[in-house]
Amino acid sequence: MPRNITIGDVDIEWLGHASFRFKADNKIIYVDPFKISGGEKADIILITHDHYDHCDPGSINSVKKQDTLIIAPESCSSKIPDMRAVKPGDVVSVKDVEIKAVHAYNIGKPYHPKGNGVGFVVKIVGKTIYHAGDTDKIPEMDNLKNIDVALLPAGGTYTMNAEEAAEAANTIEPAVAIPMHWGKIVGSEQDAAKFKDLCKVQVRVLD
Repeated sequence: MPRNITIGDVDIEWLGHASFRFKADNKIIYVDPFKISGGEKADIILITHDHYDHCDPGSINSVKKQDTLIIAPESCSSKIPDMRAVKPGDVVSVKDVEIKAVHAYNIGKPYHPKGNGVGFVVKIVGKTIYHAGDTDKIPEMDNLKNIDVALLPAGGTYTMNAEEAAEAANTIEPAVAIPMHWGKIVGSEQDAAKFKDLCKVQVRVLD
């Protein structure tokens, strides 16, 4: 299986767990870099919440440069002193990239309370990418429209399981859905395969 997918002029590479790198228009965007010890330097780094496997200062420092913009919820401020805080509904436009923070939380589980973390909707070179963060299937997903790529946690325990993630994909109706949050800490290749089987939209499982 490939590690990346190209949608229009955007290259999306899965770096494992919930970590991704987007490349487009000579810009590099990381989301939740985790256990990364270098690589292409980031123009923008997006952090969904303060858990160690999403907000990893060592990985952030390994890919940031002097003018990297780091966007994260307020809960991350003790780990990332130079970040820009956002809450659901906030929109940041920088370098021809539009980034909207959206809700991400658990329903009936204690791990990710509402208001602590976010997901992101990123618009770049005409494409819209939704990184859901650590979340269950939540009512706010009904408002997501015209998503080209949806990156959805499917590993269960702390987030949606494969069935719930497929329900979310079928609600959002992206052009392509990619399962994440499996293969390292929780979730397996079988979860990714089940997600693909249950989705009514196109799915790409990355390696």
